Amino acid sequence: MDKDKLLGGLVPNWTPPPRPDGRRLEGNYARLERLNAAAHAQDLFAANSASDRIWDYLPYGPFADFKGYADWVRSFEQSADPLFYAIRNLETGRWEGVASYLRITPEAGSIEVGHINFSPALQRTRAATETMYLMMRWAFEAGYRRYEWKCNALNLGSRRAAERLGLSYEGIFRQAAVVKGRNRDTAWFAAIDSEWPALRQAFEKWLSADNFSPVGEQKQSLSGFTAPVLVSRDPALT
Repeated sequence: MDKDKLLGGLVPNWTPPPRPDGRRLEGNYARLERLNAAAHAQDLFAANSASDRIWDYLPYGPFADFKGYADWVRSFEQSADPLFYAIRNLETGRWEGVASYLRITPEAGSIEVGHINFSPALQRTRAATETMYLMMRWAFEAGYRRYEWKCNALNLGSRRAAERLGLSYEGIFRQAAVVKGRNRDTAWFAAIDSEWPALRQAFEKWLSADNFSPVGEQKQSLSGFTAPVLVSRDPALT
């Protein structure tokens, strides 16, 4: 029997990639900086106060007051895993969301994006999509082989977002966690390095100014560009 079929294909010249160092990531619509309470907490708390629902599937929050939120931010300022970014919407000039790298495993070439918390002001904007593009681009250009997205299986909005971004569905891990006293089944999605060139092209086509009307309406959807890259689709979304 072919050894590749029996043992898996060789990964020639494999060198583990570096860990993310929190460097600024910047595009045309979004800027990401290492999360810092003094620089970001006030804007973020104000943006998040518009809705408590954004905390439903996160293991923390909502926060009753600014001090509680600022203390939470400070608890993660120096964290290397998860490594949190604050997201500035360059169209409004305000800090409106957070996201992180986590479960960072350079020896396997695997990295996850998570703790995604976009305020209502950031949701469904070009800045929100570009944030995900910038984080994915850094990971693959750094040499990671696998980019993961996991979410509560009941969070259909997150599952739709993962598929829209071109991450393929990989299944459900049952009873994977207990969050805020409730059972959590976890849905898994991922993209791999061989898919990145096509995904990068899809993002760049969608983010292009030519894809938007003068009032900011998209002409073609991102999911239309990423669908051909998916190797499996989420059956809950059909």
